Amino acid sequence: MVELALPKNSRMQLGKTWPKPANATRLKEYQVYRWNPDDGRNPQIDTFYVDLDDCGPMILDGLLYIKNKIDPTLTFRRSCREGICGSCAMNIDGLNTLACTKGMDEVKGAIKIYPLPHMPVIKDLVPDLTNFYAQHRSIEPWLKTVSATPQIEWKQSREDREKLDGLYECILCASCSTSCPSYWWNGDRYLGPAVLLQAYRWLIDSRDEATGERLDNLEDPFRLYRCHTIMNCANTCPKGLNPAKAIAEIKKMMVERRV
Repeated sequence: MVELALPKNSRMQLGKTWPKPANATRLKEYQVYRWNPDDGRNPQIDTFYVDLDDCGPMILDGLLYIKNKIDPTLTFRRSCREGICGSCAMNIDGLNTLACTKGMDEVKGAIKIYPLPHMPVIKDLVPDLTNFYAQHRSIEPWLKTVSATPQIEWKQSREDREKLDGLYECILCASCSTSCPSYWWNGDRYLGPAVLLQAYRWLIDSRDEATGERLDNLEDPFRLYRCHTIMNCANTCPKGLNPAKAIAEIKKMMVERRV
């Protein structure tokens, strides 16, 4: 796997080392990326110590411990705590993943946490996903039909429904896109693995009637064809999905419609 780059802020420096919790016998060290756009300082790495006997087992539990009991200014996103919403995606121990589903015991030594790489940082561990969500909107991720709307529902066979397995589970956490070197360098034009997987989800849906229009929307040297199958996306996806395969299937559809 290609080594992940740091977020788009310059000149990292050592920050503050916070005192260890009093009377704690089992500690876990956290080294956390900090950056505040309002204080005029360079990004820094702060060191915290989490009391394992006063904290849950997941990486996110440790971050909540730090925020609630040590430094309330620490900023990060979280919501469901069950690997469903994708809010707590961040770079942990060199891998993009979800803080709520990765256990502290999975990391040997200090837990090193950065925001998702090669994204503008709003504050601390919060990346700016404005462009990412705009790209998702651009593929029109909803059912498009020209047939009359049925009175009850759009029916689908079991076989056609199974084609969506491995696609619909995507939670748009952006872990895969921010692990992709092509997306790092061309994120303004290349849609990236997450959005292209979502695009294929609608292309392959038997109920959708806008296949040609969707393919036309993707027919571009950058929007689709910057994928070089490095496979970082599949290696890092916390849901075990394979965006590279979905991208390959889209390219195959492009070729088949020209035959």
